[in-house]
Amino acid sequence: MRPWSAEGNEIMLKRTIMVTVVLAICGLLAAVPAVSKDPTVSKDAAKKSVPEKKEKKETKWVPAVEPKPLSENVKRALGWLTEQQLESGAWGQGEESSQMGGGTKMKDTPSVADTCVAALALIRSGSTPAEGQYARQLVKAVGYVCSEIEESDKDSLHITKTRGTRVQSKLGPYIDTFMASMLLAEVQERMPDEKGLKRVSAALEKVLYKMQKNQRKDGTFDDRGWAATLSQGMAVKGMNRASQMGAPVPQPMLARAQKNAADAFDSKSGKFSAKGSAGVALYTAGSNLSAMSDSVNTNAAAEEQVRAELKAAKSEPARQKAQDKLARLEKAEKDFESAQRAVIKRLDDKQFIAGFGSNGGEEFLSYMNIGESLVVKGGDDWKSWDKSITGNLNRVQNKDGSWSGHHCITGRTFCTSAALLVLMVDRSPVPISAKMRRR
Repeated sequence: MRPWSAEGNEIMLKRTIMVTVVLAICGLLAAVPAVSKDPTVSKDAAKKSVPEKKEKKETKWVPAVEPKPLSENVKRALGWLTEQQLESGAWGQGEESSQMGGGTKMKDTPSVADTCVAALALIRSGSTPAEGQYARQLVKAVGYVCSEIEESDKDSLHITKTRGTRVQSKLGPYIDTFMASMLLAEVQERMPDEKGLKRVSAALEKVLYKMQKNQRKDGTFDDRGWAATLSQGMAVKGMNRASQMGAPVPQPMLARAQKNAADAFDSKSGKFSAKGSAGVALYTAGSNLSAMSDSVNTNAAAEEQVRAELKAAKSEPARQKAQDKLARLEKAEKDFESAQRAVIKRLDDKQFIAGFGSNGGEEFLSYMNIGESLVVKGGDDWKSWDKSITGNLNRVQNKDGSWSGHHCITGRTFCTSAALLVLMVDRSPVPISAKMRRR
């Protein structure tokens, strides 16, 4: 073998060094994440080695119709409402006549139900806990609600130790739980930081577990309260909105609630069962119609999946199962449309609209329920209702911007918040699939 010369050794050494350097560079390049070619992504952001966050599958919400600008009446009411928030982030009942029960002694006692309805009103105005004019108030309100839930027991339907509020006595002892499910469903993806997101998700999951554990076979939860049907309606609204946002709501739980609302409607007479309504047709009509509407909104997203299952079915049993599911969804929509037509026929009946005979939180809540069931459809029926009820509420608004209840639910916090939800019902969240399906 020919011995290497000094010149050959030098050449070989240089080649070895070059190969080593090239291999080292390749190794370093392999360890660095690829820089995005997307011109909208900054170089600094592209260089960060952050695991890609999996996109959560969820039904996106949009306003049912093009929202109206906030009226001066609404702005005054929002101003009054924010001034009443307590240091804890909660709201109390607000001014209340001691002759109506509950007494003025509970005016500033923190209440979960009052806090939730007030927070929902602020959300309708365009704010979230992460942004907007009332973001700070919402963060505090959600924090208070979560703290009450976190301190509650695991299995009962209670989420707060506060007892004897005006809302509880009139809508049932668990109205706080159902109102919390509504609020948490609407903010679970809108918190300003990861810590807040996790806290809200955990609180909502706990509330839904309590509801699942305590739901009765007929889909209801409790019969106590002067107008328990309104409480049931809020429960169904909360569980459906949570489901629409991807929260773990068991399908049997939703199905039982949907069937209960549908069974309450008699298509022959065009009326709803009077159970839990205190004999007021407005309450049971609004509550059950709203429950049917919320269920149909949730079903709209499910229908897309069922149709895909039917198309992909490779056996007769699988095909039949999908067809049965689709038939149930279509029946639910037909039942809702029949009930909606019956209620629309009664909207010109002043006695029906008057409810108990004077303004109260129950009336305002019922107006919200009816409005939310009409707004998705839109059209003349919705426009006529919105114009009429807006004019009525504007006429009875107090000079300071609040609304008072003249029977039963008299607390100004609840009455003002519920009235605001009626006036801003065009901003109610609706799944895109439902909006497209029902237009």
